[in-house]
Amino acid sequence: MATLSFNSTKIRTPTVQSHKPISNFVSFSKPTKIPLNFSQFSKKSQLNQPKPCTFPSNSVSGSSISSPLEEEAVDEEDDPTAEMSYLDPEVDPESISEWELDFCSRPILDIRGKKIWELVACDSSLSLQYTKYFPNNVINSVTLKDAIVSISDELGVPLPDKIRFFRSQMQTIITKACKELGIKPVPSKRCLSLLLWLEERYEPVYMRHPGFQKGSKPLLTLDNPFPMELPENLFGEKWAFVQLPFSAVQEEASSVETRFAFGASLDLDLLGIEIDDKTLIPGLAVASSRAKPLAAWMNGLEVCSIEADVDRASLILSVGISTRYVYATYKKTAVTTNEAEAWEAAKKACGGLHFLAIQDNLDSNDCVGFWFLLDLPPPPV
Repeated sequence: MATLSFNSTKIRTPTVQSHKPISNFVSFSKPTKIPLNFSQFSKKSQLNQPKPCTFPSNSVSGSSISSPLEEEAVDEEDDPTAEMSYLDPEVDPESISEWELDFCSRPILDIRGKKIWELVACDSSLSLQYTKYFPNNVINSVTLKDAIVSISDELGVPLPDKIRFFRSQMQTIITKACKELGIKPVPSKRCLSLLLWLEERYEPVYMRHPGFQKGSKPLLTLDNPFPMELPENLFGEKWAFVQLPFSAVQEEASSVETRFAFGASLDLDLLGIEIDDKTLIPGLAVASSRAKPLAAWMNGLEVCSIEADVDRASLILSVGISTRYVYATYKKTAVTTNEAEAWEAAKKACGGLHFLAIQDNLDSNDCVGFWFLLDLPPPPV
């Protein structure tokens, strides 16, 4: 039975949810071998298928989380129209080399009756936090480029090497601004700190703003396109639903840089998430005789999440900001449907945590690539 708890200094402990044990999930040494593989489906069949922020109450894939980082961070007397420019004094500015950024309209009207836009920028640890409002008639790459330079100047931090962003509609503006500054733009939904921060700001900031428009829908909604055909270079040969204790997942994730070069980790301490070491985390193991080249290709995709689509009897791989692939399909039976539903239930019970492991074969205890993933709902703005 999985349990989920959170760091009390950042997020209050949520209600613990449980699910039935999944007896046919096992470790990498003896993975569940449903008789499924990537060659089982053809291309045609695919086509048919001013203070540090805090994380308050919200929902992360079925697990509620509430906050805050510091007691004084939530002050009902704070001005919701105020902007933020913050750098943790204990952090070396030179160590902040990657930012997460959102540049989008908010459900707030200015005195002209036009929607206000806002720039929100941070790093993954929230050591850097910056917000600034803009009128809708100055939204362009020049404005954004100047704002990025202003963040660097105001906070005394160097321009980042990379900036991640998650809205496809803003890709042109953000990409142009970044490239003019020599920054690598990275379209990616792995902006987890940013997504949680936007969720946190909704009630204490946006809803309390005098221009807030109740019921207003986000102008730039997140894409969730129909999954496409998987490129040939991303095909594996076999796959299996598996699970590992959280302690083992952490060990695999921490060795991304030391034992193998391919993969991505999550710093759950920085996200304020705590999980018991014995909690079983669901994952997907993929085997290939060309595991290293496969892992290398996957490494450049900004892998976001994997979901089991029970209706279409397929696995969906989400990468970047708006790309979804049919990763694999399987014969739909009562057994395989139950397996897929159990895997999704386990993911939900872990607050959306799951992983992808690429191996030489399914009997191996070692991984060539390992991605620790977190499924988050889109922000309310």
